[in-house]
Amino acid sequence: MIYDIRHVTTYRYDAPVAATRCTLRLLPGDEEGQRVFDSGLEVSPSPATRTDRTDFFGTRVINVTLDAPHRELRITALSRVEVERSAAPAAALTPHWEDVRQAAFSSDSLGPRAPAHFLFPSRLVPLHGPATAYAAESFRKERPVVEAATELMQRIRDDFKYDPKATAVSTPLSEAFATRGGVCQDFAHIMIAGLRGLGLPAAYVSGYIRTLPPPGKPRLVGADASHAWVSLWCGDVFGWLDFDPTNAALAGNDHIVIARGRDYADVSPIDGVILASGSQKLSVSVDVAPSQRMQGDPPPIARELV
Repeated sequence: MIYDIRHVTTYRYDAPVAATRCTLRLLPGDEEGQRVFDSGLEVSPSPATRTDRTDFFGTRVINVTLDAPHRELRITALSRVEVERSAAPAAALTPHWEDVRQAAFSSDSLGPRAPAHFLFPSRLVPLHGPATAYAAESFRKERPVVEAATELMQRIRDDFKYDPKATAVSTPLSEAFATRGGVCQDFAHIMIAGLRGLGLPAAYVSGYIRTLPPPGKPRLVGADASHAWVSLWCGDVFGWLDFDPTNAALAGNDHIVIARGRDYADVSPIDGVILASGSQKLSVSVDVAPSQRMQGDPPPIARELV
């Protein structure tokens, strides 16, 4: 499947902003099962400086600074991405989770996808006893790791209520777990905490998921949103597999990866500082749609980002 993605973020300020410094993680990269045909980013007003780099985990990172007064900041990211992932392995054929745990702690690799980086507490995912105990209910003795993780994912989907008003970006994992409510970020953090508490390497993944409308209803442009899910290391043979606890599904061709890290702090789409007084209003529009462009059409960036 080939997707065209448009992500527009707009900040409007009550008072002029004298200066802005932003770190942007909005552009997808190539990885197994995902190929980027084209991508680009526009910042308005035009930044005074811009630097592009790739972080340790492979995420494309763009740093910009604006030094002219402005009352609005608009960031537009456009991408065209092909997603064609292999089918998930049969859960019963994957190794026992205890063997995966042993292999993770025995691994001597320190590369970006090495299990060692995702075994221990991180900034937003501390070890949390209740989350570990909750996960342990699915990880019974000598159970295949994918079978156990799939059950845990389904239980989170069943036991936790998706409620955008229940939490904010800054809500601690412990609070979201206690209230049994939140959004995809919270559910990913909770699942990661439970897995790491059992000694299993788990990473945070941010990106997009194609949203299908109800039968007979038109698809709403801009109705999609940034999404988050979990990547679990399942041993040397099976590697990393992605689990989406918000939808109780293994990540497939409807999931587009933007960034991978230890938790949301590693992959937040936009962060930074501004020099200003007064409040701000934020609006975000994300559109993920199967591409309608034909072979030979101008790429979306050349045509839409001027």
